[in-house]
Amino acid sequence: MPEQQPPAVSVIMPVLNEERHLRTSVRHILEQDYAGELEVVIALGPSTDRTDEIAAELVRETASSTRARVHTVPNPTGRTPAALNAAIKASRHPIVVRVDGHGMLSPDYIKTAVRLLDETGAQNVGGIMHAEGENDWERAVAAAMTSKIGVGNAAFHTGGDAAPAETVYLGVFRRQALEQQGGYNEEFIRAQDWELNFRIREAGGLIWFSPELKVSYRPRPSVRALAKQYKDYGRWRHVVARFHKGSINLRYLAPPTAVVAIAAGIVVGAAVTPWALVVPGGYLAAIVAGSVPAGKGLPLKARARIPVALATMHMSWGFGFLTSPRSLAEHVIASRRPAVRA
Repeated sequence: MPEQQPPAVSVIMPVLNEERHLRTSVRHILEQDYAGELEVVIALGPSTDRTDEIAAELVRETASSTRARVHTVPNPTGRTPAALNAAIKASRHPIVVRVDGHGMLSPDYIKTAVRLLDETGAQNVGGIMHAEGENDWERAVAAAMTSKIGVGNAAFHTGGDAAPAETVYLGVFRRQALEQQGGYNEEFIRAQDWELNFRIREAGGLIWFSPELKVSYRPRPSVRALAKQYKDYGRWRHVVARFHKGSINLRYLAPPTAVVAIAAGIVVGAAVTPWALVVPGGYLAAIVAGSVPAGKGLPLKARARIPVALATMHMSWGFGFLTSPRSLAEHVIASRRPAVRA
């Protein structure tokens, strides 16, 4: 009997100002070790660099391919969840793979993910967000993002055994699950993955993490960009907690608790007693000590930047969580989530 053809796969990509990495990211998709048909749907936000031009080149270069073609759809809002929904609607295959414009799939990523969907019966499978830097600052951020002192026990950052999970990085979905949930909630500027996976789990679906799946990720290129990224993470994770009661846990409360304790220690230490400064001093000592194992094997300049990266991530996430306006959650609750249907 002839070998059964693997299911066709749609790869969806939300992109905005991805001139630096888009071509390489798409190349990692087109060169996948996968025998089934592929399509890549790029949702183009209002970029101010050469992203649209590069995407147009990719469309032309793959136009005659019989196996893997690139298409584009507009995303005038520039919002990630809107881009994802637009790409889902424009795609057509039963397996949907999410990839960001700065993510690099490992060579057998799609083949492994399709196998895991079949073996586990999961609605979504995902693996490790393998942060890799191209300069000393990015290497420091990558080390922070893959250490437990940086991100706690999140398996998709630090690794672990294959198991059911609350959420996974990016994700490889059954189209049916996306359509049943109406796609991504477009009100969630950040945390849209966590929010969607929560709904899938609430509906009885399985989210599966496997260390067999790995996507190389390029960290933010500056302290300012990293701070904004993590402030937004904290802000929108609080919205998820308000929107979906019972979805918070102690790991998510650690950064805001640290922000409050450090701020109180500084104020009380300056105004009342210097003994209160032991709190911010202890935090500083902890991240310096934690950066030592995290930076193993890195150049000295990269290792020296790890405490800065850790503090930026912790304080920005915690500040974003604490200052997240309740009106955001109220707006999300009042809004109607747009549906994605076949």
